Amino acid sequence: MSRSQNEEFQQWWNKQRNRDNQNDDESSFLTVEIRTPENVDRDKDRIRTRTIRQLSRLYLLKLKQLASSFLWIFHSFLHLLRTANRRIANDNPPSSTSSARLYRLIKAFLVLVVLLLCFELAAYFKGWHFTPPSVASAEAAVEVAYAWWLEIRASYLAPPLQSLTNVCIVLFLIQSVDRLVLVLGCFWIKLRRIKPVAAMEYPVKPVGEGVRLEDYPMVLVQIPMCNEKEVYQQSIGAVCMLDWPKERMLIQILDDSSELDVQVLIKAEVQKWQQRGIRIVYRHRLIRTGYKAGNLKAAMNCEYVKDYEFVAIFDADFQPPAEFLKKTVPHFKGRDDLALVQTRWAFVNKDENLLTRLQNINLSFHFEVEQQVNGVFINFFGFNGTAGVWRIKALEDCGGWLERTTVEDMDIAVRAHLCGWKFIYLNDVKCLCELPESYEAYKKQQYRWHSGPMQLFRLCFMDILRSKVSVGKKANMIFLFFLLRKLILPFYSFTLFCVILPLTMFFPEANLPSWVVCYIPGIMSILNIIPAPRSFPFIVPYLLFENTMSVTKFGAMISGLFKFGSSYEWVVTKKLGRSSEADLIAYAESGSLVDSTSIQRSSSDSGLTELSKLGSAKKAGKTKRNRLYRTELALAFILLAASVRSLLSAQGIHFYFLLFQGLTFVIVGLDLIGEQVS
Repeated sequence: MSRSQNEEFQQWWNKQRNRDNQNDDESSFLTVEIRTPENVDRDKDRIRTRTIRQLSRLYLLKLKQLASSFLWIFHSFLHLLRTANRRIANDNPPSSTSSARLYRLIKAFLVLVVLLLCFELAAYFKGWHFTPPSVASAEAAVEVAYAWWLEIRASYLAPPLQSLTNVCIVLFLIQSVDRLVLVLGCFWIKLRRIKPVAAMEYPVKPVGEGVRLEDYPMVLVQIPMCNEKEVYQQSIGAVCMLDWPKERMLIQILDDSSELDVQVLIKAEVQKWQQRGIRIVYRHRLIRTGYKAGNLKAAMNCEYVKDYEFVAIFDADFQPPAEFLKKTVPHFKGRDDLALVQTRWAFVNKDENLLTRLQNINLSFHFEVEQQVNGVFINFFGFNGTAGVWRIKALEDCGGWLERTTVEDMDIAVRAHLCGWKFIYLNDVKCLCELPESYEAYKKQQYRWHSGPMQLFRLCFMDILRSKVSVGKKANMIFLFFLLRKLILPFYSFTLFCVILPLTMFFPEANLPSWVVCYIPGIMSILNIIPAPRSFPFIVPYLLFENTMSVTKFGAMISGLFKFGSSYEWVVTKKLGRSSEADLIAYAESGSLVDSTSIQRSSSDSGLTELSKLGSAKKAGKTKRNRLYRTELALAFILLAASVRSLLSAQGIHFYFLLFQGLTFVIVGLDLIGEQVS
């Protein structure tokens, strides 16, 4: 190729290349290149990795929390098992009396209920609850057995159960009407402002300022006690502070203590008040028979008692106000037929725990409604054993204190009423006292309070019929005072809610209406709680706890009615001395206490010595523990099993009642109500 041709070709080639470059620039201008940066991909990977790591940590945290919850539940369950095992090991089995018999019957009932529940569960999962098999159409052996069971249950078992249910419902309605009448009577008293009025009043000013000593009758004050080292000081101190002429009052400290240390301490306390000029004597029986009744009977046999006209009685934990005698004794003036003036109890530890709150509801109704209504309308009620003033002539007229029952206070009140004597109740005069704070102490107290009346009913039934009082008073004493309020109430409470109700779940042909299970008991609980309005938040625990206590009251009632040995056992209700601190503060504020420097040292050394011995004995003594109550636990399992059966039948009210009542029995059976001791 020549040079000229080569140049031409070069020029042409350059033109073509320039044209291609221009086309490329235009295409590059029109085309958008989308390219993901590398750092964005790295961020996505990093975010994805971080999210996975966070989720892993979150799930690990959730798993850890779940494991901790399960571990806590497991440890709590183990702790509950250890507590139950320890309480079973330390618990004494029921004695070979009514308690043991009742426990054996309840265990047999529990076995029956568990077998019935297993049978019903199998039938439910087979679908036989929806299409019940008949004997003719049944094929499998289990199906035939269930068909036979349905026929036997409907034809032979349900009718007598329904009859017993109807009887208990009638008794329940009668008792509810009685409770309603009492409440209406209390409303009438409040509306009309009816209250006993004394024929005279003692002046507040002390004797010697225009007041004659002869205007004050001779009064004997008695404080029976037995091994009550926690409360003896407060009761002796309160009684010694009574506003009454010293020359017209004698205080008897009736000590039945079996512990030598306690005897010496009480003697030292008595000597201390003697040195202050108080007429007070100490008495200790060598032969301790008859419990409290024997103690009071021995004290009334003293020669000097004939010089006194009235006797005031206080238990060891009671603290009467200073004006107690001035508010009670004037009611005897001009009323020769008046035997007793009873005052109200007030409780220093009513807010200590749930148990004391529930007790306060019961006792507030007893004093505000029962005692007040009976005192106003029929002039008769049961003597409460303390915080009352008796005319000594009335005590002698009806035979004095008898040792035949464990309710000597009710015994002497019944005999005095049959002799024509009348009673007065003062609702506005209150004596401080202490409620049992442990379930063990409360249960023993209730057992004695419900077995004793049945003993007394057996012993005095013929005396009531032969007495000279009117037919109306005889009917009131037999049907209302004894049968309805002492026998029928614990009978239907236990039978209806702890026996019949669970059985009706397994025998659906026998019907227990919802208004009997829920509505009427709820209304009655509201009526019971009216005298203690601050306790309204505890209305549901009160209803459930009263049903729980029905097993103890029923056993006590049966024990007293059929003369079982445990009905004659007297156990002193354990006191903790809660009221001592409040009492001392009140004395300090009022300036009533004498300066301790005025006390001579004639008995202080021995008292301090014995006090130190007592303190060392306390430390070396046996550790107190909570108990396990097998009867209540057996009933808890019965009610919970019945609640499962009611759930299968979709019975809402019955299910919830049985569930919560069963849980209440569990709480009480494990001694988780009241005072807890480690």
